[in-house]
Amino acid sequence: MEIVVGISDMKVSNNPDDVIISYSLGSCIGVIIWDPEVKAGGLLHYLLPDSNLDKEKAKKNPFMFSDSGVPLLFREAYKFGANKKRMIVKVVGGAQVLDNSGFFNIGKRNALALRKIFWKNNVIVAGSDVGGTVNRTVSLHIGTGAILVKRPGREVFAL
Repeated sequence: MEIVVGISDMKVSNNPDDVIISYSLGSCIGVIIWDPEVKAGGLLHYLLPDSNLDKEKAKKNPFMFSDSGVPLLFREAYKFGANKKRMIVKVVGGAQVLDNSGFFNIGKRNALALRKIFWKNNVIVAGSDVGGTVNRTVSLHIGTGAILVKRPGREVFAL
């Protein structure tokens, strides 16, 4: 079954028939985790780097921010028996879109915030497709762990 992850959203699954997908990752970041032993994983689509930007919004929707969404993604996967040491972690997004001047640099700030979180928590990223100026669609196939990325005008490729 296809499970869609919207902006500021997160989904996890251990159903081998599920495909978790997120569309139009522009400056947002998609964090994908998968444990090959228990075949459980998830996808977080966060919008902004730091929940201190708006603590009220962070309380209502922690998936909007990297620092509050990433820990919840891992915790939800642990409920399915996933283990951080076995996790395959991949990252997609962080583009500079709708900001031609680079004034806000949301994509870069999102990617930097994630790197800091992963560094503090000893998480190694196994693959990424981050930066540039185009949006992406990413999907995680729970049964196989396949992570597929689609960019406009380009064939789908495995990450």
